Amino acid sequence: MAAAKKAVLGLLVGAVDQGTTSTRFLVFNSKTAELVSYHQIEIKQEFPREGWVEQNPKEILLSVYECIERTCEKLELLNIDISNIKAIGVTNQRETTVIWDKITGEPLYNAVVWLDLRTQSTVENLSKKIPGNNNFVKSKTGLPISTYFSAVKVRWLLDNVRKVKKAVEEGRALFGTIDSWLIWNLTGGTNGGVHCTDVTNASRTMLFNIHSLEWDKDLCEFFEIPMKILPNVRSSSEIYGLMKAGALEGVPVSGCLGDQSAALVGQMCFQDGQAKNTYGTGCFLLCNTGRKCVFSENGLLTTVAYKLGRDKPVYYALEGSIAIAGALIHWLRDNLGIINSSKEIEELAKEVGTSYGCYFVPAFSGLYAPYWDPSARGIICGLTQFTNKCHIAYAALEAVCFQTREILDAMNRDCGIPLSHLQVDGGMTNNKILMQLQADILYIPIMKSSMPETTALGAAMAAGAAEGVGVWNLEPEDLSALTMERFEPQINAEESEIRYSTWKKAVMKSMGWVTNESSETGDPSIFSSLHLGFFIVSSMVMLIGARYISGIP
Repeated sequence: MAAAKKAVLGLLVGAVDQGTTSTRFLVFNSKTAELVSYHQIEIKQEFPREGWVEQNPKEILLSVYECIERTCEKLELLNIDISNIKAIGVTNQRETTVIWDKITGEPLYNAVVWLDLRTQSTVENLSKKIPGNNNFVKSKTGLPISTYFSAVKVRWLLDNVRKVKKAVEEGRALFGTIDSWLIWNLTGGTNGGVHCTDVTNASRTMLFNIHSLEWDKDLCEFFEIPMKILPNVRSSSEIYGLMKAGALEGVPVSGCLGDQSAALVGQMCFQDGQAKNTYGTGCFLLCNTGRKCVFSENGLLTTVAYKLGRDKPVYYALEGSIAIAGALIHWLRDNLGIINSSKEIEELAKEVGTSYGCYFVPAFSGLYAPYWDPSARGIICGLTQFTNKCHIAYAALEAVCFQTREILDAMNRDCGIPLSHLQVDGGMTNNKILMQLQADILYIPIMKSSMPETTALGAAMAAGAAEGVGVWNLEPEDLSALTMERFEPQINAEESEIRYSTWKKAVMKSMGWVTNESSETGDPSIFSSLHLGFFIVSSMVMLIGARYISGIP
């Protein structure tokens, strides 16, 4: 019997999308940008203490290998020749920090995740060392000193993990964000693996000068981090090395972008002033500011957007970062148990169509932009005897939208020209109630891409366009236009403003919960009076809420 004829799709490009909650490998058609196939695996998060968030770097790596193999198997079942995959891009959760032994290839500690709060006392001590009139860290990096970024995580590992300190002293340690850990392993690991990162990921470490595009000696001295452990910084689109194992052995790894930069590219926001908002574990609004660094006066970050080739110019962005978005829905599912799956949130919200005055501030990891208040904690307020789980579900969706409104307002003030619409992507955009709420609360149209995988698409575009690969043309006239679903505001502006102003009152009440004495680096069994008071009040609210949710009088 003759072998089945292979389907002809043209040249393909793969993308590893390693996020906070899952890993995926996706394959795109380089001519049409259509998604051909993919495989996804959920990733565990570990919470060894209050405020600590860790992941196993080896589990992350194995999940990447498995996703690649499973996707290739699916392509074979579709009769698609995997030899047509000409390049692989990598996009990743940013800031998450890994230190490993270059001799054995073993991680020296778990990955410390971007959401982790253990470094708060480190941040406070470092902040005291910066003169009030000369914040050289922010002027060089575009970032405030915060638990969010990699440098303080590295500092904590050097101070608290003996294996890390010893490996650094003996010249065996390598540092990287998740992209570096993956590329090093995919290109050979202990057998000649390439230790590199790209400009977008480097710009999230607080060690990288976003003007000179180099690791900064002064910053490394300030944080007391040896430069010898840092990866080489490359552009976002060039051949870093070749796959050394598996079904795609020999395929070049030629694209690398932090997840939010990848989404900006995938949304084709290549023009100054174009913006996108990604709804994932957190929520991230980026506005392309072209070749100029725009420094925010309203709590936003200045970051590298992309550099699509060694000889290509660097582009910058203003960014508003929200720690908790999709993670809030997971919390309702896993911690409160009011839904069994994330999809149910839309059904509950639809039942009532209102929060009935209930407001939810999900400051589980403090407040990010525009407040940068690590002492804030989550609150639900405006509860009455009428409140039930449907109202709480609706309030959770509203919380994501209100947080985005705060970021958009800050961005409009910094840029001087209000956005006329907002392009959106990410898993949560499948929720139509959320998208309509977002249009209502921002009071501008929301444009949702028909291609939900814009983050992975951006990484694939960068990989396919790399010199020496050249299967993806990034010239504007050659890019396939994304089709968009449009959501228009359906309430009047006055109602939108009233709801937003009430939300801001709730935010003020969430601030200042954690005192210096209750630092996350201390014994988690020791509660400050504020912790204890909040615990008692929270328990009473949850008990009363549970009775009404379950219908007990």
